[in-house]
Amino acid sequence: MLSRLRLAPLSTIATMATIVLTLAAAPAARAADTALAADGQWNAFAVDGLLNPSLSWIDDAGAALNYTFTIATGSIGTLDVVDAVFAGDTFRVTNFGSTLGLTSAVPLGELDSAADLGLDYDAAFGDAGFSHASFQLAAGTYRIAGFLAQSLLLDGARLDATAGALRLNVAPVPEPSTYALLAAGLIAVGYLTRRRRDA
Repeated sequence: MLSRLRLAPLSTIATMATIVLTLAAAPAARAADTALAADGQWNAFAVDGLLNPSLSWIDDAGAALNYTFTIATGSIGTLDVVDAVFAGDTFRVTNFGSTLGLTSAVPLGELDSAADLGLDYDAAFGDAGFSHASFQLAAGTYRIAGFLAQSLLLDGARLDATAGALRLNVAPVPEPSTYALLAAGLIAVGYLTRRRRDA
């Protein structure tokens, strides 16, 4: 195992070691409900099969994470989820225990050949090699959790340890009058374009 880890960049090994040591030193904890702000900022989570055999997202104390939030009437939300550190993991995302969806399929591979972006969530979200998803959410109350579905391999066996993040953005639903104004503008531009072409 150590020979395989030596192939990974030292900064990534140090990051993973810090996550594992922090989680291992923490006492066992119950599920934690964490308020998720609609600020577009990434909120990190980890998965460690040794600390949590259910392979659910966990916090720094090793507690299963449930992200809670409410989207007000007249608004829509976008929930982004991304795998980080090494490419090759995928997640099942749930809302109140029911499956909301899966992150994108990515090739299953070995740790020593996996792409490594560290904890750069924006870079991972933009890289097709890293599993990610965007979920469009209507107004309502949500309790989001996640589970490791596909795990990167270490010597042919599931590693069952990773890191990832999620973020929430909320925007107002456009009013019907906004669509009417847009349609009128497009018609006017089309009319002027045709008039110039005919002249």
